[in-house]
Amino acid sequence: MEIRQKKLGSATVLEMQGDIVGAAESSMLIDLLHDLLEAGQKQVVIDLTHVNWMNSSGLGTLISGLQTMRQNGGDLKLSGLSDKIKNLFSITKLLSVFEIHASSQDAIDSFASKN
Repeated sequence: MEIRQKKLGSATVLEMQGDIVGAAESSMLIDLLHDLLEAGQKQVVIDLTHVNWMNSSGLGTLISGLQTMRQNGGDLKLSGLSDKIKNLFSITKLLSVFEIHASSQDAIDSFASKN
């Protein structure tokens, strides 16, 4: 898995590529979220457009990331879910846990509308 980071407005977008399936991916993402929090960045969008597959470990990683951000006064939103991944979120009832947007820009705009 690869993560590209870019700042757009007041939010940071993490563009993920590849599969999210194990401990290495989990550690990479959680470490990055902690780094962003330490830098004062509390609005994060994870763009899953280029994620091919995610298993239960991957779902757990995203849940952990959401908890990390919210426990530190931030928030994490998702964008770009493929039909396959959206179905996985539906089956696991995570559609009601995460705020999910069609695009990263929609997610960024939703941060602005809450301020």
